[in-house]
Amino acid sequence: MLILLAFIIVFHITSAALLFISTIDNAWWVGDNFSTDVWRMCTTNTSTCMAITDEFDEYQSIQAVQATMILSTIFCCVAFLVFLLQLFRLKQGERFVLTSVIQLLSCLCVMIAASIYTDRHEELHQSRGYRMEVSKGQYGYSFVLAWIAFAFTLISGVMYLVLRKRK
Repeated sequence: MLILLAFIIVFHITSAALLFISTIDNAWWVGDNFSTDVWRMCTTNTSTCMAITDEFDEYQSIQAVQATMILSTIFCCVAFLVFLLQLFRLKQGERFVLTSVIQLLSCLCVMIAASIYTDRHEELHQSRGYRMEVSKGQYGYSFVLAWIAFAFTLISGVMYLVLRKRK
C-alpha cells in the first residue's frame, strides 16, 4: 500500500510540474527565430520579448487560455493538498472523492485551454500586433506538455476515484 501511495503522490506532483512548465514557459508556438506562448512573444536573434496585450486581434482567446491554464494549475495544487488532508482524516474504506473531483476539474481546465489554442492558433498568429511573421511556425513543447498534463490529470483523477483508504 505504501508503494501505491508513493506512486500516486509522485504522479500527482509530476502532473503539477507539467502544468507549471506548460503555463509559464515560452514555447507554445515556435519558429526559426521566434517563440511565443500565451503571455509574450520573443525573438531568438535579439532576445527581445513583447507582452501580448489587448492590441492583438484575438486577445480574448489568449485570455481564455491564460485563465484556464492558471485555474488548472491551481486546481491541481489544491487537489494535492486536499488529498493530504483526506489521507489523515478519512475513515478506513472511504474514497478520495473530493480529491478526484478537484483533479478532474483541473483536467477539464487544461483540456479547454489546449483546445482553444488548437482551434484558434491560425487566427492568433496572424494578428497585426506581432512585429514579425509568426504564422510560419509549429507547436512547441509547452503545448505538447499541456496535452500530456491533460492525460496525467485525467488518470490521476480516476485513480483517486477508485482509490480507497486502507491500513
